[in-house]
Amino acid sequence: MIKERHESAAESMEHSSKSILARGCDPTASALATKALPPLLGNPEYVATTNDADFIEKLKSRDWSVVYFAPGACRYSAAKRPIPGRNNQTDGWTLADYRELVQQHQGEAIEIVESPLERESLELLRRALTRARATN
Repeated sequence: MIKERHESAAESMEHSSKSILARGCDPTASALATKALPPLLGNPEYVATTNDADFIEKLKSRDWSVVYFAPGACRYSAAKRPIPGRNNQTDGWTLADYRELVQQHQGEAIEIVESPLERESLELLRRALTRARATN
């Protein structure tokens, strides 16, 4: 019985058919996340962006399972400060504006993850991937 429980937990952690589009603001942290997070999340495709031109282009280019706003972007928004990497279109935007854009291009059912705390991100991403649509 324990083995069966362990196998189902392992199966629920297989997310290689899913994808995450991340919007962060620190290129170094984003590069590290690109390497570190997929193995911890069941190997989804993980695409990091650190500016709005790249983020919006990727957002519009295909379906995603999860859109993730990294802790730094969340903290800037909460402090009502501009999120680094903005452009003329997104100058002055908060996360509410980004969520609206994401839902406009990905639909209402898209899983959106955001937290200003790094320690919460992994678990929130795991939960979102479990609920999310496959895209690969």
